[in-house]
Amino acid sequence: MRRLLIGIALGFFALFLLLPLVVVFAEALTKGIAPYFTAIVEPDAIAALKLSLAIVAIVVPINALCGLCAAWAIAKFRFPGRSLLLALIDLPFAVSPVIAGLVYVLLLGSRGVLGPLLQEWDIQIIFAVPGMVLATLFVTFPFVARELIPLMEQQGNDEEHAARLLGANGLQIFRRVTLPNIKWALMYGALLCGARALGEFGAVSVVSGHIRGQTNTLPLQVEILYNEYQFQAAFAVASMLALFALITLAVKALLERRYARELGHH
Repeated sequence: MRRLLIGIALGFFALFLLLPLVVVFAEALTKGIAPYFTAIVEPDAIAALKLSLAIVAIVVPINALCGLCAAWAIAKFRFPGRSLLLALIDLPFAVSPVIAGLVYVLLLGSRGVLGPLLQEWDIQIIFAVPGMVLATLFVTFPFVARELIPLMEQQGNDEEHAARLLGANGLQIFRRVTLPNIKWALMYGALLCGARALGEFGAVSVVSGHIRGQTNTLPLQVEILYNEYQFQAAFAVASMLALFALITLAVKALLERRYARELGHH
């Protein structure tokens, strides 16, 4: 039975996870190294890479801060609306990213609820980078908070109370007690948030406008190239996303292995 279960798990991994990854790199290199590098250094691909990394650089710090605040409030305090806050944190997991993008269009688009006001102030959000950032923020918000909440609940409040009795103020308690206890879990959550932000397609596709060289991220660039029957170039750009995913998995595995206790993993 043990061998059967291991075989099923390995077969599933090879068929549904490993094989698609191999196909991506094989198709990307089907015409050789030179066309591959030509595809990934093409101006639109470079612009898509820069925009994707810029969105990650904006989204991850914001979600890390907001996720930390939400986790701290939920884990350390009891207050009316706590269950509602927990439900709101999980909302992006339940709502389709496409629906999230449509909500932003209906709210902030030119014909949306706030559209006329934004036009009056000459503020462009939908079909521009700010809208893409907002959509990505919504989709990736739970990752940091959901990584921190179980760990902070498990740790309890004893150390914070002890520091308070010794005369430490709120900022000192956070810097010297709370943050050192959760720093690796915070980094782990931020890593997952960054990986999700880099690969987001649905919500970003709705609000981006698909303007080549301006509002195309790497996943959107893959879609455009594939729809134009530039299959090798599409797989070449997709291989960049796959490479980032592999790096993320490697760092994730390293954190889990070296800091399992600090991450609250058993």
